Amino acid sequence: MIKVYHLNQSRSQRALWLLEELELTYEIVPYERGKESRLAPPELKVIHPLGKSPVIDDGGLIIAESGAIVEYLIETYGKGEFMPAAGTNDYWRYKHFMHFAEGSAMLPLMLFLYTGRLGEAAAPLHPRIMGEIDNHFRYMNTELEGRDFLVGNDLTGADIQNTYVLENPYAGGLLDQYPNLKRYVEAMHARLAYRQAVKRGGTPVFTPA
Repeated sequence: MIKVYHLNQSRSQRALWLLEELELTYEIVPYERGKESRLAPPELKVIHPLGKSPVIDDGGLIIAESGAIVEYLIETYGKGEFMPAAGTNDYWRYKHFMHFAEGSAMLPLMLFLYTGRLGEAAAPLHPRIMGEIDNHFRYMNTELEGRDFLVGNDLTGADIQNTYVLENPYAGGLLDQYPNLKRYVEAMHARLAYRQAVKRGGTPVFTPA
């Protein structure tokens, strides 16, 4: 059975959602963020040296990084679903959005989160950070025009990767000016597998102290 070392309000939710979509049996080993630091507990370093979540254990094979976990689960258990056929145009679009989630879109959101703790000291950075967030969201909003999914006509790993990016902005009302993104997130939230993952793992929305 696959074990998921799951940290509340983290990228680990991607793994749970995909496991539910794949209808695989899995076990959650839960960890809680520190009440003051909001960081992962040191016990996670026993599982992986970085001490971060998610990490999965599939028969002794330990895999970290949510994107790598998503790709592993799809390629191992997907039976040809959740990703386009290799070499097609949609395959390369899929690869782009798999990497876009963490390589591009997540960085300004993390900067917004961390600089928010600095108060007025971060004010000079705020316009640049918000400009980058808007740049990425406008791009995604345009790419979803007339589409239900980022790639093709069915859910792929790219949707699982990028929905997590949009969770906190959606919860904070920041997607109201990006109608395609708002519609997209609400459609993902309506999926049975997504709702089952939230029931088992909790909300993915990160709430800093």
